Amino acid sequence: MSNAAATTSPGAVLADLLPAASATRARVRDAALVAGGAALTGIAAQIAVPVPGSPVPVTGQTFAALLVGASLGAGRGFLSLALYALAGMAGLPWFAGGASGAGGATFGYVLGMLLAATAVGALARRGGDRGALRTAGTMAVGTVIIYAIGVPCLALSTGMSFGQAVAAGLVPFLIGDVLKAALAMGALPTAWKLAGRRG
Repeated sequence: MSNAAATTSPGAVLADLLPAASATRARVRDAALVAGGAALTGIAAQIAVPVPGSPVPVTGQTFAALLVGASLGAGRGFLSLALYALAGMAGLPWFAGGASGAGGATFGYVLGMLLAATAVGALARRGGDRGALRTAGTMAVGTVIIYAIGVPCLALSTGMSFGQAVAAGLVPFLIGDVLKAALAMGALPTAWKLAGRRG
């Protein structure tokens, strides 16, 4: 698919704009994108700021996971975050703040990011990253999925009540989530505009 065709196709995501002259090269490209998305999420997870009274830090991890999903699409986004999760479970210290392993207060958020990247990628294939308002809606869906899994898992892993988990694992992050959505609202549609000019 040419860059111009990919740009106009409603089923395309940004990663589809990268050329691949053969099926073999497309597989190599996709494998590199999957690994790169996992690495980006792991690097972003190291940007961690503790939140007083909460075992969940503010990180760049969720923003990276949502961008990976939107840029790569549902299939590659799922594989990328699955690689991130499995490598961390196996002991690679690239969860938030250098943590690793399954379980713990923040592991539910990792599982949420896996599903969120998939959902965001599916929405991006339907044009959910082409305009500012659509991008905001797409990011909101992904964020809701992360919290829908992360907050109950936080409650189960720590013995908090659900209300306490919401107060510790959701409320302190809402302003940051709005800022992340605003960044995505600027970055993703701009990337499509630039791609259209090149195409």
